[in-house]
Amino acid sequence: MDTPWWKSAVVYQIYPRSFCDSNGDGVGDLAGVRSKLDHLERLGVDAVWLSPFFRSPMRDFGYDVSDYCDVDPLFGDLADFDALVADCHARGIRVVIDWVPNHSSDLHPWFQEARASRSAPKRDWYIWRDGTPDTPPNNWRSAFTRGPAWTWDEATEQWYLHLFLEEQPDLNWRNPQLVEAMHDTLRFWLDRGVDGFRMDVIHCIGKDPALPDVDAKLAPIPYCALNDHPSTHELLRGIRGVLESYPGERTSIGEVYLLDTDRVATYADPGELLLAFTFPPLYAAWTAPAWHDQIERAERAFGSRDAWPTWVLSNHDNPRHRTRYGSEARARAAAVLLLTLRGAPFLYAGEELGLEDAVIEKSRQVDPGGRDGCRAPIPWDGSQDHGWSGSEPWLPWPPERERRHAEQQWSEPDSILALYRALLAARRASSALRTGTWTALPAPEAVLFYKRESSDDARFVAINFSDEPQAISPPLALRVEISSGPSASGAAFRGRLSGDEALILAIDA
Repeated sequence: MDTPWWKSAVVYQIYPRSFCDSNGDGVGDLAGVRSKLDHLERLGVDAVWLSPFFRSPMRDFGYDVSDYCDVDPLFGDLADFDALVADCHARGIRVVIDWVPNHSSDLHPWFQEARASRSAPKRDWYIWRDGTPDTPPNNWRSAFTRGPAWTWDEATEQWYLHLFLEEQPDLNWRNPQLVEAMHDTLRFWLDRGVDGFRMDVIHCIGKDPALPDVDAKLAPIPYCALNDHPSTHELLRGIRGVLESYPGERTSIGEVYLLDTDRVATYADPGELLLAFTFPPLYAAWTAPAWHDQIERAERAFGSRDAWPTWVLSNHDNPRHRTRYGSEARARAAAVLLLTLRGAPFLYAGEELGLEDAVIEKSRQVDPGGRDGCRAPIPWDGSQDHGWSGSEPWLPWPPERERRHAEQQWSEPDSILALYRALLAARRASSALRTGTWTALPAPEAVLFYKRESSDDARFVAINFSDEPQAISPPLALRVEISSGPSASGAAFRGRLSGDEALILAIDA
């Protein structure tokens, strides 16, 4: 059988506010994304994932949705979205959009109706509990503020649950009408041609109806990082049914923010998510033993379920890996790692330019979760506005924007952008790298050495996590296909890695 597209695809995440501004208001938009499709096609990505562009009061920058079936005017309109999908599909690029099923904005008409009275028809579309104004129903903590995950509603004298900001009330997925309404939001975008959804904190939609306290030792942790209720799995099967009612292969990519790979993998059981993000690697040290452990855990957890892992180094919620790892040499080696592991790799816009987080003064910080640095705007060229439309962007630029812009790097054959392009091309040409097995090979402690193999193809990958040269003993004669460092492509591999160097090696015929 043919491999599903989502299994071999490289997905490129776009945070629309920060990608490209087309109209001069300092905020990126859908037309701006559309204007940069040449860059994405030349880079060689297979799909784009668009972070939220829905109508929203922007308390959480689009993850507080006030209308699931419309584009916020800040980003354009539905015609802009349709044009973007059509242009992507014409270039062979799939389109995945964010979907925020755990909570809405408090300005969504559903919640406005729900809080009107205890007898409102949509009251049960959200989660309410009796009590007194001074005692929340349980000890759950919200993300961002780390305060109670409950807000007292004076008008109706009940508490409502919000695992995030108080302006983001949680939806009640135990209510069949709410479930069908949310399924309809999926259908709205599927009818417009989207190829799948990245599903925000999807593991949180099912909750223990008793809403019990958590252990006191865990109470300071935001509850969104603890919730793991069995009811979610049946809800996921219902969502999967909606996707499978449409022709073609529509994918589901779940944000399962549980820092336990074994638990994450349960959400990719048959009939549930097709892909589930694995987040522990985002917090792994840049050492060979740490990464060997992360890979082995994912191989066991997902392999035992015949499920497919995911790999992410950067995203809109975490510091960029160039910042975390401390040098471009390590960022280049990390690119080789990301794009040669068994699983679905996700790139975050700007990592192909080697961008670091912006350093943002307190007066310019706007995100409730303190994630502004990794959301800095993308510099496209060397002009004063770096390819935006003249206005000061909504956030400050990242470091070295004068030389790390896309136009400059496309002109440099040894740039990190050129490396990413070469890696994507090599992955596309190799069945071993796309879908082959992963096997660890003997190597010094500072080196990760592994084989990717399919029935008709094989590649070897060696990554030196130290800044000192390392020697390995390959099992047969190999040649260098791609190097993140000084080794020449096409040269015979002599068993030596320079400091911070990563290699893709092919059998030397």
